[in-house]
Amino acid sequence: MKKFKYKFTKLTLSLIYAGIALCFAGLGINIFRIINDNIEEAANIIYPIIQYTLFFLIPVILLVLLISLLLASYYSIDENTLKTSFGIIKSKYDVKDIKSVILDRTTNKLSVGMSNGTLFMIVVNEEWYQDFIDALCRTNPLIEYSINSKENNGDDKDEKKK
Repeated sequence: MKKFKYKFTKLTLSLIYAGIALCFAGLGINIFRIINDNIEEAANIIYPIIQYTLFFLIPVILLVLLISLLLASYYSIDENTLKTSFGIIKSKYDVKDIKSVILDRTTNKLSVGMSNGTLFMIVVNEEWYQDFIDALCRTNPLIEYSINSKENNGDDKDEKKK
């Protein structure tokens, strides 16, 4: 099984790290509130318990989601399947259903076309594109591989000056 790590943009990574920091800050604030609040003085003791439970659950769930995005976001190719994992969200595609792989040089994106007409993008490091394509074509040699290259659109100012 060949694995390819998902490539996050710098903005996405900074938002994930900021979210993790906010989760820890939220947990710390909740612990501070529990220590300083007197729960026995509440009119009904059930409401503060529900409130504190929710205030702990929300940051913990978000923390698990954000950490799973960092640790478990990848593509893997084995003999029969292309698996995509985006944190806790996982998908499987049968390699026999993959019709084409297109490397678009104008946008520098790699896309996979399925036999049912769907198309999805592969987001890995650009240096891994060829390894990803090779691994995919080894599992199914019937996959059509094409490259859309950059073309001159005729707006070259140097040629117009001549």
